[in-house]
Amino acid sequence: MTDIPIELVQTGPEHAELIRNLYQYYAYDSSDWEQEDVEVDGRFYVHQQHLARYWSEPQWSANLILADGFIAGFLLIERSELEGVEALELADLFVLRKYRRLGIGRALATQVLLGGDTPWLVRFYRQDSVAQAFWRAVLDDLPRPVLRVEPGDDSQLLSYLVTTSTH
Repeated sequence: MTDIPIELVQTGPEHAELIRNLYQYYAYDSSDWEQEDVEVDGRFYVHQQHLARYWSEPQWSANLILADGFIAGFLLIERSELEGVEALELADLFVLRKYRRLGIGRALATQVLLGGDTPWLVRFYRQDSVAQAFWRAVLDDLPRPVLRVEPGDDSQLLSYLVTTSTH
């Protein structure tokens, strides 16, 4: 893991612009396999109504990742909307390049997935080889059963349920 102090800070609606700005880096990183183009203003599209849900929906949250007090990324948490799955979902986890390969994302994901007695849904795109390698490493190392969710609502997404029981 990492020796850098990591903190997850829940944001409020007053931080919407900050999260939206950080999301631009996330969209850029995934644009090669997601085939996203920038809008006429030079920015990637962010669905404003969906973004607003992180501060209005129960159990949804937009969180900053701080590494040694500095913004290192964000974590978006949603209530799963996948039919038949009662869980919280790690919707988007993004770590800025400067802070990658230091164990921050893995430490944070593990902490969140093992915190409390809530099942968690983890989903990522098949085409995202970096996310696949990251999540395989995290999920394979958890002391809780991880179940593949089939068929899911989108064939491009791989979906895994982290249960609350221990091995």
